[in-house]
Amino acid sequence: MRLLLISTAAVAAMMTSPCAAQEKPDFSGFRLEALGGYDHLSGGGDGKDGFVYGAATGYDAALGRARLGLEGEITDSTVRQRDVDVLTAGDRLRADAGRDFYIGVRAGYVLSPKLMAYAKAGYTNARVKTRYTSGTVTTREAENLDGFRLGAGLEYAISPRFFVKGEYRYSHYGDQNGEEIDADRHQVMAGVGVRF
Repeated sequence: MRLLLISTAAVAAMMTSPCAAQEKPDFSGFRLEALGGYDHLSGGGDGKDGFVYGAATGYDAALGRARLGLEGEITDSTVRQRDVDVLTAGDRLRADAGRDFYIGVRAGYVLSPKLMAYAKAGYTNARVKTRYTSGTVTTREAENLDGFRLGAGLEYAISPRFFVKGEYRYSHYGDQNGEEIDADRHQVMAGVGVRF
């Protein structure tokens, strides 16, 4: 959350500061983004919905009309699940989706002077926090889920430096601290960003 606030403040400060304008957007260089959207996390047949928010940074290189880059992201989510009578009568289990780190590559193609389509792929590490209460005893744990992410989207330049984007991405988590699991995540994201 702190990173999201810092990123948003940085974008707002750059919007109000004078700068030398480029002639036209070229979808290359360093970028900083604020993100938000829909989050659906499922495992073992059960699925829960929530809101995902965070910040991303990256660098894109121009290769003709193609763009190739690296990116990193940190997000958090409101997805949570509550269960009662899990192991014994009256017990309670709470599971919350926590922070999610992502690092990957992005390949794009400039469709028009203001529009670029892109695809992305990379590694994701999500945290799930659980709290189990039985009687007067409460146990808390935080587990890390390792997986991969695939996605695609569109980026639209609203000025030479500022842009908005929308993307869909799918993440699959097959490992939880060395143990095999089968969890899927679907997200529909919107973003606003600035290029340097």
